Amino acid sequence: MGQLIVEGRMRIICLIIKKLKGCVSQVKELFTMWKNTKMIMLVALTAALYAAILIPFKGIPLIPGITEIRPAQIIAATFPLFFGPAGAWGLAIGNLIGDMFGTLGVGSIFGFIGNFFIGVVLYKLWRTFGKEAVVKSGKDFAVYAFCVICGAFLCGAIIAWGLEVLGILPFAALGTIIPLNNTIMPLVLGPALIALLYPRIKKWGLMWQDIMDEEDISKQKLVIPARVMVAVGAIGAIAVGLAISTGAYGAALAGFGAGTVGIGVIAAVAPFILLALIALLFLI
Repeated sequence: MGQLIVEGRMRIICLIIKKLKGCVSQVKELFTMWKNTKMIMLVALTAALYAAILIPFKGIPLIPGITEIRPAQIIAATFPLFFGPAGAWGLAIGNLIGDMFGTLGVGSIFGFIGNFFIGVVLYKLWRTFGKEAVVKSGKDFAVYAFCVICGAFLCGAIIAWGLEVLGILPFAALGTIIPLNNTIMPLVLGPALIALLYPRIKKWGLMWQDIMDEEDISKQKLVIPARVMVAVGAIGAIAVGLAISTGAYGAALAGFGAGTVGIGVIAAVAPFILLALIALLFLI
């Protein structure tokens, strides 16, 4: 009897390990890319350009010490299409470098994570549509807009939620500014920059899927459910967070110094963020 119980437990453990390996395989390019010199160079390129455009605008804050006008989001909405995981890591590192010039603090942890997932959302969602990294038609633009908006909203949700957890700012203060900052300029200028850069990057052999070995790239699963989960998670997090933050806690949209932080926002927003992350990290 005891042996049967032990064997049963071992089967369960093996099954869990197998499932965990499957999950890890969905994000493996985020880690296997670090063994490729070209991909590391693309991380450095993305980080340098992102930081170089962020830093001059630190003097034009929207909320002092927290965030500012960000034309650099045009980099965030284009480079991950070309450089994939290298673009995502580059955004995270570039944002951290930018923070060192005026907004560095404990909240920068969530800034790192939020900017990282702008890139992850963009390259992973775009990949599910099986398109080249170009915006040539209205349909292409609709797909691009979907990817950009999901990334912008998820980034905003992560950072606004993180600063709510830390007690620095109410969710509503950043839950409006970040999504708008990360959406407007990319949708206006992104397609033109993509059209300008893509032929050259393709010619130079710098597209991430051309650089990385096939076995180092994750396989897509449950594409349509994953798209829905990312959209519902990202947009739902912002919508619910703003509703509770402005309603129950008296915070002002894009406001500074109004309202309070609270467990209600933290608890309500977390499941939506988790929903999006599960789709991104385990399904596509």
